[in-house]
Amino acid sequence: MHIYLTGIGIISPLGHGCEETINALRKNQIGIRPLTLFSVPHTPPLPVGEIEQPFPDNNIPRAHQMALLAAEDALADSGKTTPDAVVIGVTTGGISKTETNLKSKEYASLDYQYHSPGSVTEHIARFCKCKGPVLTVSTACSSGTAAIIIAAKLLQNGLAKSVLTGGADALCRLTYHGFNALQLIDSSGAHPFDLNRKGMSVAEGAAMVILETADETPDNAVAEILGFGLSCDAYHETAPHPEGRGALEAMKAAIKEAGLSHADIDYINLHGTGTMDNDLSEAIAIDRLFRNQKPNLSSVKGATGHPLAAAGAIETAISAMCLKEHFIPANSGWHIPDPKLNLSPVQKPMEKKVNTILSNSFGFGGNNAALVIGIPGKTSKRQIQKPQFLTVAGSACITGAGKTTDTMEAFFLGNTCQGMFDISEISKDLPKKQIRRLKRLPRISLSLASAALKSSNLPGSPSAVFFSTGWGSLSETDDFLIKLYKNNEKFSSPMDFIGSVHNAPAGQIAMMHGATGPNLTMTGGNYSFEQALIAASLLAPENESHFLAVGADEYQNRLSLLIDPSVAENPVAAKKPVFSDGGGALCLKKGDKGLRVCPAFYKLADHRSSSVVALLIDQLGGHESIQNRFGAIFAGIPAAERSFAETQIDDFLSFSEIHMPIIDYRKYIGEFASASAVAVTMAVHLVQLGYIPGFFCDGENLFLNNKGILVIGTGSFITAVEVYPS
Repeated sequence: MHIYLTGIGIISPLGHGCEETINALRKNQIGIRPLTLFSVPHTPPLPVGEIEQPFPDNNIPRAHQMALLAAEDALADSGKTTPDAVVIGVTTGGISKTETNLKSKEYASLDYQYHSPGSVTEHIARFCKCKGPVLTVSTACSSGTAAIIIAAKLLQNGLAKSVLTGGADALCRLTYHGFNALQLIDSSGAHPFDLNRKGMSVAEGAAMVILETADETPDNAVAEILGFGLSCDAYHETAPHPEGRGALEAMKAAIKEAGLSHADIDYINLHGTGTMDNDLSEAIAIDRLFRNQKPNLSSVKGATGHPLAAAGAIETAISAMCLKEHFIPANSGWHIPDPKLNLSPVQKPMEKKVNTILSNSFGFGGNNAALVIGIPGKTSKRQIQKPQFLTVAGSACITGAGKTTDTMEAFFLGNTCQGMFDISEISKDLPKKQIRRLKRLPRISLSLASAALKSSNLPGSPSAVFFSTGWGSLSETDDFLIKLYKNNEKFSSPMDFIGSVHNAPAGQIAMMHGATGPNLTMTGGNYSFEQALIAASLLAPENESHFLAVGADEYQNRLSLLIDPSVAENPVAAKKPVFSDGGGALCLKKGDKGLRVCPAFYKLADHRSSSVVALLIDQLGGHESIQNRFGAIFAGIPAAERSFAETQIDDFLSFSEIHMPIIDYRKYIGEFASASAVAVTMAVHLVQLGYIPGFFCDGENLFLNNKGILVIGTGSFITAVEVYPS
């Protein structure tokens, strides 16, 4: 089995499509010019990588439309119509619509439905009629490459035969003003690795590729995925490790996975943003790995700007074009060597055959991703690898009722766990110095991670962090934008910008606990924690180490009501609704004996058909298997989709013919995206205890007799997580 890249779609400041892109690179054109997309108070506007072509639908955010154009082209290029899965990296989603609405104080617009990064992936999945998995990864500037790596692992593990994957991000006020507040933008345009570099150029764009498995090289194969690596610096919120530690580990892992040595790399597509620290860190890492045998290398961000989540995907697409066209792009903007970097990027475009390319992507929170691609058929055939079991070593949750013990006591009595736990109580056991600038979501996340690790009694640091959040750090996002508008966009908060990225809590967890392995943040609304478990099953280290899966969301007075329809339709009490937040965390290992957690199903639902429910039952082994293996079902029924979701549960019961307690857990936990993370940790506790409380079983405790609990998600997607004893 090989993993081939068979289709490419790309749109960037250099053009739309492979031909325009490669021609622009051959001519060493620069796509960076002053911002025109929205007005700013300073003159002239800072230079950005802005796409000038018009988009057909002003009602849909630019990120969604760019992603769709790239997806259409990739599918057409490969000859595919419906992939088995869609995996996309996104950081800002449709926040440009949110910004416009907040600025005009429009609080009733349906445009808020596009706010989340996950809405981009859903938009693409519905277009190409892909049922799933449909996964969104948000690891800042490494998101696009991380998405491609997850897609490759789905293929490698036999969970799909074709995947549409890539990254997309659009210019918006949050990133334009945010990076400017951090003093990371060069007013003359980016000059990666140049002695006089002063910063990056924020940009936009999208790239999608089709990855397929095959035993023999397809006629339309452009490149082959050879290896990949993920790491985390666990060092700083924004600055890279000064010695390039995480970057080095990601590159080494990618080259090792490919079965190659560093001498086999013909060209390095550098991350190279043009900022002082990032370029220095990457250069040090490359020098440590390649020493005096450095291959040709360059960054294209001097030409494209830095399109954030789209960067790694665009650069993977460009790298594939380089293999096909026998071409190496120039490091645009580089003129004067910096003696501290000890590298000499390609100064002019080169016509040269390359067989193997290493592409780097590094992001906020120390998230590092590296990918090795080569000419098709370069590696020997691989065997399909089945994911190992996830076994639970520790768990924790936070709800309105309190932390784990208090939440479980309330739940056992059938009492509500809704509400918002006091922030001072959440923060009680956290180091004051580390959390003094942190707001609600990162504090919830750190508390959960620490409690899960403590309950495991395992020594040492976790090897990896798989974090999930439906909506991200809403407090920081709202504070950043509202403050920005109050001063007519003249000043913005760098701290709120840093905290606004979805993966900020995961970075905080890694720093606090020294987790230097994969650090992935998955975001897909009500199904985000299920995505994190899928990512963990695919990418967690397969050794004796332990790792974390954490899901958390916060309630924020303004944005939660606008972007989460289930919060807006909170059914508890129309006169006085109870707003809730919290999350759950698991400390996990792979392959050990013990209580197991398995992400068993994840499909996009069709409101007109019950076929996905039937597929779920089949995937679980049929009604006899479900009845024999599980003693109860936890059902996640989002308030905004309750009518449709209850029909799905009715169909499940009717088709499967099972008889067991069904616990509608959101009625107890509350309406927030990460309620499923709480439900899974509750299921873990009940399976460990061996019975379901009598409140849910007509007054008598129901003993599980070595059976597990099935946690089902309903609504726009149908998901299933199995919790069962080994």
